[in-house]
Amino acid sequence: MCTVRLRFYEELNDFLRPQFRKDKNIERVLNHRTTVKDVIESCGVPHTEVDLILVNGDSKRFDYHIHNADSISVYPVFESLDISHVTRLQERPLRDLKFAADVQLGKLVKKMRILGLSVTYRNDIRDNELLEVMLNENRVLLTRDRKLLMHKIVQRGYLVRSDSPPVQIVEVVKRFDLAGQLVPFARCTECNGELQAVAKAEVLDLLEPKTKLYYDNFVQCGNCKKIYWKGTHYDKLTAWVDKIREQPGSPNPC
Repeated sequence: MCTVRLRFYEELNDFLRPQFRKDKNIERVLNHRTTVKDVIESCGVPHTEVDLILVNGDSKRFDYHIHNADSISVYPVFESLDISHVTRLQERPLRDLKFAADVQLGKLVKKMRILGLSVTYRNDIRDNELLEVMLNENRVLLTRDRKLLMHKIVQRGYLVRSDSPPVQIVEVVKRFDLAGQLVPFARCTECNGELQAVAKAEVLDLLEPKTKLYYDNFVQCGNCKKIYWKGTHYDKLTAWVDKIREQPGSPNPC
């Protein structure tokens, strides 16, 4: 038998049962020794959300095997606080963030692509396929399924808290500090392909009569060939992009 005490800090409390949230120790009695990663995730906290673990005051990695009476403090990802003198568990942000989203996040994906963010998505993809794409393409996993984040091969991931797409996009932009990195209207909302300027004459046969009459500037997806132009909705979308860009950066990006 092995008894340990855990305490989770800041937004990691989002994953705990209400009675264990905020400044409360959780006591766990285990019938065998295991890693601190397994104990943390047994409390409902994915390892992708954890950046620092202190065991009896000493910094430890996920593969540390717990001992009886260990006191474990678990902290989220830091940016503003310098913890370089201890074992930081998450890698620093990629310069060019790319994402892979699960089947529950289709509306969020379209909003992210409008902002120019690269997001792989399929509404019929299986979890194992999604994880393979994430791994092979070095993408950050976005999901509403915390168990998926607990898979051992997931190194970068985030559990999207809200179920509202307008709130989700703000949440993701803040979480990954993306406001200053957006290149709006650069990606196809349907397939994630990059958009390129195209002469009107080259796509004239594909346009509706009123579009031919009133618009002259077009871009086309290099992948699926969908055509875009600055229609009546463009000003509204531009105002929305400006509002997203005004979002303050997160103190805890991945």
